[in-house]
Amino acid sequence: MIKVIKDLEINYTQYGKGDDIVLLHGWGQNIEMMEPLGKNLCEKNRITILDFPGFGGSQIPNFAYTIYDYTELLKEFLDELKIENPILIGHSFGGRVAICYAARYKVSKLVLLASPFRSLQKKGLKVKILKTLGSIKVLAGVREFAKNHMGSRDYREASGVMRDVLVNTVNANLENEVKSIKCETLIIWGENDDEVPVSEAKELESRIEGSASIILPGTHYSYLENLGQVINILKHFI
Repeated sequence: MIKVIKDLEINYTQYGKGDDIVLLHGWGQNIEMMEPLGKNLCEKNRITILDFPGFGGSQIPNFAYTIYDYTELLKEFLDELKIENPILIGHSFGGRVAICYAARYKVSKLVLLASPFRSLQKKGLKVKILKTLGSIKVLAGVREFAKNHMGSRDYREASGVMRDVLVNTVNANLENEVKSIKCETLIIWGENDDEVPVSEAKELESRIEGSASIILPGTHYSYLENLGQVINILKHFI
């Protein structure tokens, strides 16, 4: 499905009935990367997943978006769908957007999956993403999808803008936003995450009042590597 938000075509999917859960994917990813969560949580919840601008089936932004631009686009998107007070679940880049959203707007509950909140410096992110996806057996098909999309002509032609978006993203410091989060928050991290160190989980827990962190075996994609366990955790939390 498509919604036009801020003059951009935004690709999204929605299914299930019940309380609203909004799933936000990581950098270089797409709806498919969050589907394993959505398909397992839709029995009692309405699931909404969008491709952020510049990823998946959504249009590329016409200027270098910041995390705050993505946050405001998300707000307008959810308003258009009449989604209020959602449960937000964000992975990595999507978690950064979720942090900003929860700091500004009403959120029922927040789940952060390996979501950095301070400035990061990363090199070869595209290669690292594909290598990590290749190491997760359940994601063989998704890896090929991501590889094909990230190597597409559209992606290459837009690399200038998206490269600037990446710079804006990894340089963003969200410490003030983290302090403003008041909703129940669950933090899930992989103990061997080489993208964002596990120490970041403990920092988040110490700064968000009433939050809790769970450290699982695995990498930056521990939510998929431990999918059954994560689904059980989320069902109890939400």
